[in-house]
Amino acid sequence: MKNFLIITQVFRPDPAAVGQYFDEAAHAIAGTGAQVTVLTANRGYDNPNEKFLAREARDGIQIRRLPLSSFGKASIPLRIFAQLSFLVQCILRGLFTPNLTDLLVSTSPPMAAITAVIIGLFRPKLKVHYWVMDINPDQAITLGTFSPKHPLVQALDWLNRRILKRADSIIVLDRFMQARLERKLKCPVEDLRAPIQVIPPWPMDDYLKTVAHSENSFRKEQSWEDKFVVMYSGNHSLVHPLDTILDAAKLLKDDPRFVFVFIGGGKGKEIVDARLRAQSGAASNIISLPYQPLDQIRFSLSAADLHIVSLGNEMSGIVHPCKIYGALSIGRPVLTLGPEESYLSDITGENEVGWSIRHGDVDSAVAALKKAVDQTHKEREDMGHRAQQIATKKFSREKILNKFLHSIHCESLHA
Repeated sequence: MKNFLIITQVFRPDPAAVGQYFDEAAHAIAGTGAQVTVLTANRGYDNPNEKFLAREARDGIQIRRLPLSSFGKASIPLRIFAQLSFLVQCILRGLFTPNLTDLLVSTSPPMAAITAVIIGLFRPKLKVHYWVMDINPDQAITLGTFSPKHPLVQALDWLNRRILKRADSIIVLDRFMQARLERKLKCPVEDLRAPIQVIPPWPMDDYLKTVAHSENSFRKEQSWEDKFVVMYSGNHSLVHPLDTILDAAKLLKDDPRFVFVFIGGGKGKEIVDARLRAQSGAASNIISLPYQPLDQIRFSLSAADLHIVSLGNEMSGIVHPCKIYGALSIGRPVLTLGPEESYLSDITGENEVGWSIRHGDVDSAVAALKKAVDQTHKEREDMGHRAQQIATKKFSREKILNKFLHSIHCESLHA
């Protein structure tokens, strides 16, 4: 029997997307009959005041939440200390977990690969699976947090090469991420133990049932019945800039049809909240709301008429915001902001599921928003139907999960 150890700093009930995906992955692995233990932080990633149970058994998964593993995002030194504390505890547990056969590790926290390298060194028969959600130090360099020659940057690049050579399976989220990782190698791709596989995130189908506006209690509670709701939902990261849509909202503040809704948290939410404070009270067309419970997400996402997905100009292949999959699954058009070459353009392409604009092109954003609000009911419905077709054909949860399980040498799930 396989005995999996999963290491991730974020895990449900933390609302961060990484934690939700690891929760689904853990359940899928356990569904194949494997034993699964998850090591994670005992406090919220965005909100360290939120404390979770130290030990929990859920649907056959053993969850162990470790202390001194999360102090929030306010201070970089504290974040690094929390990550190191978490990783040291994970290494010790990984070294002494009996009958361990497989280790699944990701990029949360960025240095998590060190656990796989060290544990794998002392347990050479261990199967190591590396699930790349984002790429550091590239993200930190692009944001200007560290210079390319910083010792931590050099250490992370070295660590990336080590884990890529040690891993028995490597999963990335898109072809741009694959190309970036391959450029980091100082050896031919053929010298790796396993090829780098592209497996996109899957839609959270269990939570993404479409709710009609007329039946949507969340939309009614917010008094949006007569509004065209433009929504950004999820992590407001600095790598997903929203200035262009916020500038468009300012230009459209006198158009009573629009309301711009920002749901979630993160450092970028401070920019949204600052714009909200700058507007005049009741006249504001910007609404800021916290993360919604996962079991209520179908109501909040379905309340939108148009979803915003943003990717920073220099972030293609570094990060992969997964919110587009939820928007497509519930049949809502999307307005994407980002570079011309990215996974977003791969998905939307010629499928006519929304509009794509470049960051800083506020006039085009306003034009797209006006075009969206002026659509007939049938035009909007047809666009939503095309979005759902893409989600069903290209991003079927069952198909992607089975591909994921196959890549980490587990049996497929059966319908």
